[in-house]
Amino acid sequence: MWRIRTDSSGPKPVHVEDLPDGSWLADLRQTHSAAARAAEPMRVRVIDYTLDDGRQQDRENTTGYRLLTTVPDPSQASATDLAAAYAQRWEIESTFDELKTHQRGPLTVLRSKSPNLIRQEIWGHLCCHFAIRSLMAEAAAHSGHDPDQVSFVAALRITRQTLAHPGVFSP
Repeated sequence: MWRIRTDSSGPKPVHVEDLPDGSWLADLRQTHSAAARAAEPMRVRVIDYTLDDGRQQDRENTTGYRLLTTVPDPSQASATDLAAAYAQRWEIESTFDELKTHQRGPLTVLRSKSPNLIRQEIWGHLCCHFAIRSLMAEAAAHSGHDPDQVSFVAALRITRQTLAHPGVFSP
C-alpha cells in the first residue's frame, strides 16, 4: 500500500470497477517512456478518503488522501482498515523522526564502535524517548488533552532545560 498525489502531477489510475466498500479497482500505467506506456498496466485498488483536521466543521479544513494497494479484495482488507493501517504507519514514522532528528540531532552518528556498545547507546536513546513520552502522556491526562496533540519537540526542550540546571533533577 502506498499514498499517491491527487493533484494534476500525480499518477492517473484508470477506473475499472467500483467495490462495495467504496474503494475501486483501477489500471495504473507507467508514463516515463514509450516502452513503459506500452507495457501491461498494473491492477490496483484505489481508496479515496478525507480527514477533518479538527479546526472547524467545513470542507476547507479536510485533507484528501488517495491510497493504492495490491490487495484487490475488500473482504481481505476493508478500505477503512487499510486507511487506519496507513495512519498507524505514520505514527511509527513520526516516532523515528522524533528519535533521529530531534532527540539525537540531525546528522549525528552513534559514537560507539562495538556492537554491544551500539546496542547500549540505542537502548539509552529508546529509554530517554520513552521517559519523555511518558511525561507527555501524564501531562496530557492531567490537563484532559489527547497525548497525540502534545508536541514532542516542546517536551524535549522543556526536559533539556530542566536537566541543564544542576540540583533540579536527582540522579
